[in-house]
Amino acid sequence: MSKYLYLIAVITFLILPSNVWAKTASGKIIMEFDLSAHDHDKEARLWIPYPITNKNQTITNIHVEGNYSSSGVYTDSTFQTPMLYARWDSGIKNRTLTFSFDVKRQGIVSRPFPEKETAWDPADYALYLAPTRLGPIDGEVKKLAEKIAAGQTTVLGKAKAIYDWTCENTYRNPETRGCGIGDVYKLLKEPGGKCADISSIYVALARAAGVPSREVFGIRQGKKAVEDISKWQHCWAEFYLPGYGWVPVDPADVRKMMLKQNFTLSDAKTTEYRKYFWGGIDPYRIKLGEGRDLILNPPRSGPPVNYLMYPFAQVGKKTLDWLEPETFKYKITYKQK
Repeated sequence: MSKYLYLIAVITFLILPSNVWAKTASGKIIMEFDLSAHDHDKEARLWIPYPITNKNQTITNIHVEGNYSSSGVYTDSTFQTPMLYARWDSGIKNRTLTFSFDVKRQGIVSRPFPEKETAWDPADYALYLAPTRLGPIDGEVKKLAEKIAAGQTTVLGKAKAIYDWTCENTYRNPETRGCGIGDVYKLLKEPGGKCADISSIYVALARAAGVPSREVFGIRQGKKAVEDISKWQHCWAEFYLPGYGWVPVDPADVRKMMLKQNFTLSDAKTTEYRKYFWGGIDPYRIKLGEGRDLILNPPRSGPPVNYLMYPFAQVGKKTLDWLEPETFKYKITYKQK
């Protein structure tokens, strides 16, 4: 390679986010569960996010084994989010399950967007314009959304204005437990959190501005031969652009990269990340499902769950702490393909 070409390559590498280079990512995911340490005298039930093939990811070689009393794959009635369910009768001491699958995921680059938006009926997207328990779209949220989107007359213009505001006015708080719960009213007062928090801010503001939007719940793939990804869950957002389709946005990863690399909003690489995650996402993630206030199927004991991104289990009526895989107990392993 000539010195001139080498210099161009180095400059390009320094300017662009490293994840724009990857087109696809593949691997095997192995989820191992052992509920044997919990109360044997009560029935144990387990719900696991169950990824499916779509236009951006291919799921193959699905394998489930264990000593459960019964199991099956179900969906909820609102979002059709799939979940693997297993049940152990009371009195069973050893309660184990292994769920594995292969995945090939491609990155998404939605740009360029169409110059004109087609006509659309908000009634067709009512589910993605509605409030959730922790994501209201009235009151202070509505006022803020209208202020941010002032002067914007298109879905794309409103979605971009809210994306920019979210990138500029939130921050990643590494002390947040898990991915955060996405309590938007609290977050607007103190806009620090992790991916579910920042994505929830975006979705609530977008819906309040009349832009159909949703959170996407998933888990990241590793980049090494073998990695423990038990705590690698990740949430991003999508908005619906009429005449085009669902568009991914990930302001949470913008803020994560800023924190990890100590960038400010004025740094050139921050600008590149903001461009990349506006309509683009890397392939090192797997979509597990969507839906807030999700009604599990079969039903859990208690109210709907905030979201299903982590495994969920109950022993009797007691819900296990899904953010503590060591005591839950589960392990999720990535193996490179």
